[in-house]
Amino acid sequence: MNNRAIVELDGICVNYGEVTALENVSLSVFEHDFLGVIGPNGGGKSTLLKVILGLIKPHHGSVFVFGKPPARARSRIGYVSQRSVFDRDFPASVWDVALMGRYDRAGIMRWYRGEDRAEAEKALARVGMLEHRGKQIGRLSGGQQQRVFVARALVSEPELLLLDEPTASIDSTMQSEFYELLEQLKDSLTIVMVSHDIGAVSVHVDKIACLNRELYYHGSRELTPEILEATYQCPVQLIAHGAVPHRVLKEH
Repeated sequence: MNNRAIVELDGICVNYGEVTALENVSLSVFEHDFLGVIGPNGGGKSTLLKVILGLIKPHHGSVFVFGKPPARARSRIGYVSQRSVFDRDFPASVWDVALMGRYDRAGIMRWYRGEDRAEAEKALARVGMLEHRGKQIGRLSGGQQQRVFVARALVSEPELLLLDEPTASIDSTMQSEFYELLEQLKDSLTIVMVSHDIGAVSVHVDKIACLNRELYYHGSRELTPEILEATYQCPVQLIAHGAVPHRVLKEH
């Protein structure tokens, strides 16, 4: 049974000036959970991940990760941020990017040791990108790049993996492969994934939380129209295709 709380948030409030990003958010994430967090743009999803990472300090409430303040637990967390624009001509290989995940362990002279290279090789193999180790990162497809960024997060040997919109700007075929990768990883990691893709999230994750400043979460992946409408503040229609329900937001 998953009975050890990895992340514990209690009454979290975060404000950006006069704008409220998170309001009285309480959440427990347990060992080996695969939690999907959905919600509209500006609903506080990225802020939630940054609170867990200790990058944002809440104005109210308490945060514990592995029983410690987030900043003290950061070495046990892997993080893949929203896909950002970068210079595709930058001369960094897949191997270089993966090794960056060991940077804080490389010692005073920043020399990578044999164990660092071994972990980078293992992480790239785990995400199916080892054969591309010599390729320039900017020459890969979006889906391949995301796999490399996950490898960079895995190379630090995390126990908790945070993913912020990992499939944004990836075509549907590569999205399917990426979700298959996460299915494999969830057996050995606790995963929290922020996503706009309600349909895919409802199929692949074990639990779903809805966030729009306030959190709607019942410790399962059950989504009712009432919860979705409260989150997105617009009507929601449920359409069943076989055994998999697809959730469609109606026009405002």
